[in-house]
Parts: sequence; C-alpha cells; structure tokens
Amino acid sequence: MATPRVLLVDDERAVVGLLALALKDAGYHADVEHTGTAAVARLSDEVYDAVITDLRLEDMTGIDILRIACKRYPSPAVLIMTGYGSVDSAVEAMKLGAADYLTKPVYPQELLLTLDRALQHRQLLSELDALRQRVGQLQLDDLIGISPSMQTVFRTIQRIARTDVTVLITGESGTGKELVARAIHNHSSRAAHPFLTVNCSALTETLLESELFGHAKGAFTGAIVAKKGLFEDADGGTLLLDEIGDMELGAQAALLRVLESGEVRRVGETRPVGVDVRIVASTNRDLENAIREGKFREDLYYRLRVVPVDIPPLRKRLDDVLPLAQHFLARYAPRFNRGNVRLAKETGEALLRYTWPGNVRELEHAIERALLLSDGDVLLPEDLPPEVSSPPASRANTMQLTLADMERQHILERLDQCSGNRSEAARQLGISRNTLARKLKSYGFSDEETNEASDEAFP
Repeated sequence: MATPRVLLVDDERAVVGLLALALKDAGYHADVEHTGTAAVARLSDEVYDAVITDLRLEDMTGIDILRIACKRYPSPAVLIMTGYGSVDSAVEAMKLGAADYLTKPVYPQELLLTLDRALQHRQLLSELDALRQRVGQLQLDDLIGISPSMQTVFRTIQRIARTDVTVLITGESGTGKELVARAIHNHSSRAAHPFLTVNCSALTETLLESELFGHAKGAFTGAIVAKKGLFEDADGGTLLLDEIGDMELGAQAALLRVLESGEVRRVGETRPVGVDVRIVASTNRDLENAIREGKFREDLYYRLRVVPVDIPPLRKRLDDVLPLAQHFLARYAPRFNRGNVRLAKETGEALLRYTWPGNVRELEHAIERALLLSDGDVLLPEDLPPEVSSPPASRANTMQLTLADMERQHILERLDQCSGNRSEAARQLGISRNTLARKLKSYGFSDEETNEASDEAFP
C-alpha cells in the first residue's frame, strides 16, 4: 500500500517541525510549508492524502486552503488546527468540507489518531464513489447488464436519449425492448411528458389507426363519440410502437405519412393536427426478411431505423444472468415478506447452464417462482423450474441431433411451456402463427393436440 502523503501548513516553524517528525516516525510522507501561497503551489503540483493547516496564516486563512483543496481531484482530507478562541471557526470549516479540527497545542498522539480517522473516512468515501460508478455501469434504470454487449446498449441509449431521432429496437421476446424504450424516454428532455405504448399486433388495421390517430364521431361502427389518438395524447413525449413488424400494410402507409409530415388526421376527418412526438419502435421479427416477402414497407423501415438498437438474447450474454437474478431476488423478496435470500452456489451454476429461450422475462419468472416455493434463506436448485434445474446429463444429447431435430425439440419445448397456446408460442419463437402451424403439422400434430381455446387471449 502506498505511503500516505501529508502536507503540513503552519507559520510556527517549531510546532510544524515537531509534528512533521511525528508523522514521519509513524510512516507518513510529510511535507511542510509555512505560508498559504506556498501550500497552494504544492497542491497544484502534487497529490496529497491529507492537508493539515493552521486556521490563521500570514497571507491567507486555512478556510482559503480548504476551499482550494476541495477542488482538487482526488481531494485530500483537510484538518484545521486552531486556538481555543477560534473553535467556532473550525466547526464552520467542517461544514465547508474539513474532515476534522485540532485545538492547539496539538500533541503528536492526538494528531495521529485524528489523521488516521480522517483517512479512513476518506477511503470509505472513495470506495462508495467507486461503488456508485460500478452500479451506474451495471444498471441503467431497470436495465441490468455487465456484459460488453449490454454496456454497448447503455452507451447508445445515453448518446441518443437527448436527441429526437427515431429508434428501432430489435431483439427476441423477453429481452427487455420496452425497458430500453423507457430508458431512452427517461433520459431525454421529454421525460416530464407522457410515455405511451401500443401493441401493433393486438389490433386490426382499422382499430390500430383509430388508436394511433383518433377518430371522428360516426367514423365507423361503434365510434359513438370523437376520440383523440395516442399521437395526440403523447404530444411532447414518446410513443412506443411495440411489435411494429406485425403492423398491416395499410396502417404502415398511414404511419409513414405521419412521420414525414408531423401531422395526424383522425379517422373520418380531413383536418390534420400537428403533433410533437418521438417515435420508438420495437420488434422481434426480421424486418429485412419481411420487406423481401412484401409484408413490410422498405421506406418505413429506413424511416424508423435511424438509430438501431439490438438487444442480444440472454444466452449470448451469460455474464448478465447472475446480476439479473440478484436484481430479481432484491425486487421480489420484500413483496413475499422474505428476508435476505441468496442463491446457493449450485443454483447459480444451474442458472448459467440453462439457455433461457424466454430470455430475461423467463429468468424473472423463474426467480419469482423459486421465492414463492422455497423455504429458508438460500435458494436451492430444486426451487427452480425443472427445465432450469435439470443437469446437462439429463437433457437430450444435442451433439447427436440434426438441425431439424433440434428445431423440433425447441419448438415443442416452447409450446409445452406455453401450455399449448400456439399464438403465444409463436410470439416467443419469433415466427408467425401460420409458420408454427405448418411446423406442427409436419411433426404429425393435429389441432386437437394443443390448447386452441387459450389462443383467444392472444390476438
């Protein structure tokens, strides 16, 4: 450990010389100055762990030196030496940032004890600052990630947040696309204004246009009153177009007109209304492939993709698994009246072995479930869902499977986890429901072999 460096400042040469000897005997590197001007020059040229200065000097006060020292980085701990009649001034100095004060005459043992205490406090502050910086690197709002790929996402968010550029967020289901959109909004100049979300896959073309742009009374069956759309409601703020890849072509054309003109026209009206809205879009689909298939407009794609943000799946950033698990433990333990719950070593290893097809959302649900079903202060592997806790040896030997076999196994596992709901399974797999139906038919499944009734909850 480096020898602590101390600067002594006092115009009483005998006193300061004695204190310097005591510091050197105790293992400190001690420099001595007799004027404030010389002390300030030293502080400009060298780095000190502590400054011990008399309150009253010939050319300036100890308060002046304190103010200058506090502006240095790293700033030293400052101790003020004062006579009995100036204790109030020394206390005032502490309010301005001094670590402590010493009343003259200063005895070496008292000096060493006070200095040691001040340096320990300075070290704690330094460690706390480092921890805060570490937490800032680990977390951005509700986003957690120490992996290089997520750190890149964090930096991108921070760079673009204060601009108004349109952002396209891509990534598999469950990776946190909406959290990224919210982080962009929260760190922008629009943070005090609304952040609204619309799921483009949940509405028909007519209903989606009404939801986005509003409608006039009588514009269509059921439009019994006029209604503003989300563009007008989000004026000044941010609008997230979730699952933009599922938007029908007619609605895409209408959206493109709004993006280019900055005006919306309610369904059934001719008068446009100006809006000031930042657009963030997200999708788990391959839009470039959708363009080739004629399902997505190329001009809209490039209008949305001014800044692309791709969120990697959890299986490609395993460094984030345990920090995320700890984050979810801290979130859910108080909700379930649990104390300080931690992960067993074997539980952490199981979490790292699993491939997380449902990404961060699946990990969150796994930790929530484990907290509900576990006893004690340690989460064990058996508290996790079976597919997560099972050791690699109990799983199929994928090295002996063909690519088609692996695809079949993954599709069926995902369908089973969705309780047979084809629409939700297709959503999580990143394919259309029709594609999933064709795959299942090729595997010999009939419609009766999956839970079609539950599809009603997922348009």
